[in-house]
Amino acid sequence: MQAVGEGGHAMGYTPFITVEGPIGVGKTSLAKAISDQFNFALLKEIVDENPFLGKFYENIEEWSFQTEMFFLCNRYKQLGDINTHYLSKSQPVVADYNILKNLIFAQRTLNPDEYKKYYKIYQLLTEDMPKPNVIIYLNASLDTLLKRIKIRGREVEKNISPLYLEQLSIDYEQTISSFEQSHPDIPVLRFNGDELDFVKNEDDLNFIIEKLISSLKKSSTTNTR
Repeated sequence: MQAVGEGGHAMGYTPFITVEGPIGVGKTSLAKAISDQFNFALLKEIVDENPFLGKFYENIEEWSFQTEMFFLCNRYKQLGDINTHYLSKSQPVVADYNILKNLIFAQRTLNPDEYKKYYKIYQLLTEDMPKPNVIIYLNASLDTLLKRIKIRGREVEKNISPLYLEQLSIDYEQTISSFEQSHPDIPVLRFNGDELDFVKNEDDLNFIIEKLISSLKKSSTTNTR
């Protein structure tokens, strides 16, 4: 086995970690903690800059296509920049989203005709994007998600429907399970936000970090033989 550093960074292997899960589960907080722990570059998704998001939560049907296209185009640009400035130079990155989330939201919010158009654009833009070598998937109950959304107090999220959020959580679970089956080479680390509070409890954060280190070491060994 080749030597692996504390963050699992081995010669010929560059960690690219994405953190995923439904709205309010703590993706950005965990991604930042991982970035701080290992001094990895941090990629945060653009949320508040989306000019359609507030209107979207008020009227999903009317504003869904504009909202999803804004997110797709911005994430495409972000991932391209990350690849150019970090991954291509063997500098590790942790992101608080995976581009896969675009399909989760688009399937939930777009009508069939819109989704067909959207999916064609998605495939074209993502075919040569860098893929993560570890995905951290956070989930939590609806009560926990609603509490965390309320605590962080984002203006654009105040009109989120609990039913929409519950459906979104189900969509995430199905999509991640499908991803695991179709991408057995990319490990998915699952953590329950009802059981772990990595923001307030250092032991919970250390537990996640230890699991991540173990996964990175396994992946680096597999990919650098």
